[in-house]
Amino acid sequence: MPRHEFGMMPFAPRFGKRYDKYEPQKYSCISIEDVYIERIAEGLQSVDSYWHTLSVKGKGLAYCGITLIPPSSLKGFIRLIDNDPVLSELTELLEKAEYENKWVIHFGI
Repeated sequence: MPRHEFGMMPFAPRFGKRYDKYEPQKYSCISIEDVYIERIAEGLQSVDSYWHTLSVKGKGLAYCGITLIPPSSLKGFIRLIDNDPVLSELTELLEKAEYENKWVIHFGI
């Protein structure tokens, strides 16, 4: 089954750098099955993000790519999944990132 990976970035992404490499181990990512991400994909279209680089603003997730999610967007993401027990691990990760003012990286399917 296809999976998405989410991890907290230790440092904010740098301008001019592309994040194109699949490196979930580098960010201690958690895995979420695609079926659960599909359920919230439409709602995520209201969440500001960046796709592969800070030069490409996006909305929601780069579904088959790499998404950089800024701390300012985490609250909106959390609201979409907060009451879903299947996504509790993701909620915890996002809440920790928000508390620590960290970016989240997403590796799509």
